Amino acid sequence: MSESRRVVVDETTAGSRLDRLLSDLFEDHSRSSFARLIEQGHVLVDEAPATKVSLRVEAGQVIEVRFPPPVPVGLTSQDIPITVLFDDPDIVVLDKPAGLVVHPAAGHPDQTLVNALLFHVRDLSGIGGELRPGIVHRLDKDTSGVMIIAKNDAAHRKLTAEWGSDRVRKEYLSLVYGTPSVSAGTIDAPIGRDPRERKRMNVVPGGRAAITDYEVLERYPHVSLLRCLIRTGRTHQIRVHMKHLGHPIVGDPVYSGPQWRGIPDRKVQRIVQSMTRQALHAWRITFPHPRTGTSMTIEAPIAADLLAVLEALRA
Repeated sequence: MSESRRVVVDETTAGSRLDRLLSDLFEDHSRSSFARLIEQGHVLVDEAPATKVSLRVEAGQVIEVRFPPPVPVGLTSQDIPITVLFDDPDIVVLDKPAGLVVHPAAGHPDQTLVNALLFHVRDLSGIGGELRPGIVHRLDKDTSGVMIIAKNDAAHRKLTAEWGSDRVRKEYLSLVYGTPSVSAGTIDAPIGRDPRERKRMNVVPGGRAAITDYEVLERYPHVSLLRCLIRTGRTHQIRVHMKHLGHPIVGDPVYSGPQWRGIPDRKVQRIVQSMTRQALHAWRITFPHPRTGTSMTIEAPIAADLLAVLEALRA
């Protein structure tokens, strides 16, 4: 099934290259993939096919991207262990382990969550496409925690339609360097591609609206545990917002690096250093069941590696 997306160019993005603008707006696709779509005639500007990737867009122009149906790639089912938190005829809710990529992509043709789902779950929804059957939302490879998978097309459509509404609450736990001066607050800062390093995201003028609520749950020497609730779903949102706040996530190789080296307490330093991936866990999600509309809340136990660090800090 093909998909179409439309956007109207505003004053903040006028003058941008067409391929760069599209990769900033639709973060689940790369700039090179948009270049191919433009060359193949799948991108329209004011209803006419765009003629070149370097086209400078103007305010008020309507851009439409027509994503062609994914080409079948013969995905195989693989017996990869997954933990099921809830299962019924419409959805399955999983506890995704850190280190598991959600769907096949360049560099990860298999050994993904999708390959595991094809083994463990029958009749997955196809509306997400050949490469993303049943996938309603995603977590970064090294983020652990709760994920919802649709088992049929109707459930997929309902969940997708509700995803940006107030009926869906996505709560995360994150271990960050330092302690915010305000114990609870809201970060309202737009996120887009870092103009100097395109593989990273950053808070940038003209970026997409991004809002994160946070609350300090536990304070330790040099680090603290936060509960984060995201009201938008931007790429790397919590990771970027925590860095913007001045308290990047422990173990994040992109946005914090080895900051444990600056901790003067050698014991705490060793504990924090033992966290070898970003200390971010999708803890709890509240959502309306796609068939009944009843609000459900499902929680994923804190991942073992993060829990071990927290227990060591508490001790």
